[in-house]
Amino acid sequence: MNGTIERPDRYRLAPGLEISRVLTGLWQVADIERNGPAIDPDRGADALAAYVEAGFTTFDMADHYGTSEIIAGRLLARYGGGEGRPLAFTKWCPAPGPMTAEVVRAGVQDRLDRLGVARVDLLQFHWWAYEHPGWLDALHELAALRAEGLIGEIGVTNFDAAHLHLALADGVPICTNQVSFSLVDRRAAGPLADLCARTGVRLLAYGTLCGGFLSERWLGQPEPKDIADWSKMKYKRFIDAAGGWAPFQGILSAAAQIARKHGVSLSNVATRWVLEQTGVAGTIVGARLGESEHRADNLRPFSFALDAEDTARLDEAFAATRPIPGDCGDEYRKPPFLTASGDLSHHLDTMPLACQTAPVPHREDATRVASGSEWEEIAGYCRAQRIGDRILVSGTTATAGASRPVAPGDAAAQTTFILDKILAALMALGAGAEDVIRTRIFVTDAADALAVSRAHGRVFGAIKPANTLVVIAGLIGDYKVEIEAEALLRAPS
Repeated sequence: MNGTIERPDRYRLAPGLEISRVLTGLWQVADIERNGPAIDPDRGADALAAYVEAGFTTFDMADHYGTSEIIAGRLLARYGGGEGRPLAFTKWCPAPGPMTAEVVRAGVQDRLDRLGVARVDLLQFHWWAYEHPGWLDALHELAALRAEGLIGEIGVTNFDAAHLHLALADGVPICTNQVSFSLVDRRAAGPLADLCARTGVRLLAYGTLCGGFLSERWLGQPEPKDIADWSKMKYKRFIDAAGGWAPFQGILSAAAQIARKHGVSLSNVATRWVLEQTGVAGTIVGARLGESEHRADNLRPFSFALDAEDTARLDEAFAATRPIPGDCGDEYRKPPFLTASGDLSHHLDTMPLACQTAPVPHREDATRVASGSEWEEIAGYCRAQRIGDRILVSGTTATAGASRPVAPGDAAAQTTFILDKILAALMALGAGAEDVIRTRIFVTDAADALAVSRAHGRVFGAIKPANTLVVIAGLIGDYKVEIEAEALLRAPS
């Protein structure tokens, strides 16, 4: 396969949506503009046009990447909506809260206006805290806008396998999931890859070069102490989480040997490895417009393939590292926060609660929460009640809003939604998953026990509360699972 490549390989994500397998990421627009003026849109578009000329026709941006959407829009305007125009993939990252049709439409319309288009090629949705169920409402509203023609395809960003599965089981037509994936961060090769193989959802991989750390420049070099670049600050935390600088040097050494064998760069090997992983449609490589552009080098991953010897060499280096904890996207939702700052707790602590508390009229020591289910009013009960330091959570099903069953027929997806709902109730009462001391699970089909148990273990695997799982004759409504929980708050240390 070695040889001269004039254009990057292409991948058909969906009808009419064929991408270059190396996408050009525009997140560094925000960094360029952080301490200076906005990039001139025409000059920025000129820089993007050079990528298009080289065959890199797919650009990735977001609502918070500075003026990236405006620059891309200026480029798209030059093509007048004709055949062969570049593709602009953008993201919408709203703050959690009620995701009404009006809120979602306004978010999408803002993307359309900034890009100057009638339809977003791929609208990628990010959500911070799954305990707030607005994320699923938003995805259904995006699906409605897709049917209306305002969105070509729907993608998500930083979704773990469980919540991507839940969205798909609830009928949301998701095309892609954008996640961190590299020689250092291999989480996406686990449950997420398995889900992609079953469903056809494709991965768009970012962080493939770990902010530039996966290059010859760092081979054999001492560990950096002072890092000013946001991207390198972030990916140094990934390197530390994977075991530190010494195991990382082992990965660099293995990749460098493979690079010399194929006559390419270490970064080319890092990109090629990700491109060959299950479910990966493309990798995203950032560009500092007008400053640092690597179009020629970005073609070289398509000039060779990794063989069995290469794979074995990398696997040996991987064995000396620790797996990055959790699943994809966990770094944005719970410790360890593998971000530039290393801490998102201040951000997550300000998220609106999905449940509101209310006093219990006949007990001064009690507080209760409601989740909005119509049955809470009909039957006269609350979702959860705190009495002193004890919290009791009622039997909970996968019900969105007042009455809509979620993911009918899929016990694993229902369990994921139920546990999020239970955690939301606990959070409103000042508790969390770590305070849960007992769960009781009722399933209608013994064949679902393993899938339900795995979903339970994803949340409680390290906590290990007392648990009972019972197979019952049936549940009222289109539900396969019901779960109740008890928590006990600990005295402050």
